[in-house]
Amino acid sequence: MPETAISAQQQALQRLSDILDRLRRECPWDREQTIRSLRYLSVEEVHELSEAIVAIGEHPDQPQRYDELKKELGDLLLHIYFYSKIAADANRFTLADVADAVSDKLISRHPHIFGNGEAQPWEKVKMREGRKSVLEGVPRTLPPLVKAVRMQEKAEGMGYSEPSLSDRAIEQLEHDGDDIFASEQAFGDALLRLLHQAHRHGINADDALAAANHRYQHRVEQWEQSQTKKQ
Repeated sequence: MPETAISAQQQALQRLSDILDRLRRECPWDREQTIRSLRYLSVEEVHELSEAIVAIGEHPDQPQRYDELKKELGDLLLHIYFYSKIAADANRFTLADVADAVSDKLISRHPHIFGNGEAQPWEKVKMREGRKSVLEGVPRTLPPLVKAVRMQEKAEGMGYSEPSLSDRAIEQLEHDGDDIFASEQAFGDALLRLLHQAHRHGINADDALAAANHRYQHRVEQWEQSQTKKQ
């Protein structure tokens, strides 16, 4: 990266840091925030970022979608700085420590780039860090659909696989709809198999459902507008 670009980047990041320092000194709300109090706000920001990404997938040629993504990334960056400054005030760690930690992790997980090792599946590299199961890295609080997608991705990264659904099996699921809904367990098993089939075809089920939700919302809003016009 050219020095002018690095300088501009450093100046922008320092400006954000200075603004947050002043807010921590002079704004009562910012001053009283804790790592715990920011948590639910950070969750909200991540979901807003997710929506911006889905919108780009729906409308990749619209420049305003990227402006929205930039805004949401900025909000998330603010939270990273905020957490780091709160931790620094408590003599726990600094933003530099955060950057060094993730840099060390990237170097460790890419021995074929930064060392003499060979490229290995991502999940196998992470298992060398002391995890007992590849699924340890999946947060318990993830929404069930997202969790199912991530568990399947991680398990297959270690070589685990389950039989995929055949076209005949999918047709059978459609024809035996009443059996699928006979119990919560039956529906859950059928849904998990469909998610696995989507993964086998390179489809992220959560992204697909998010996009479908967006289209559904648009159809409902159009219907609402038509109903309003009739009144």
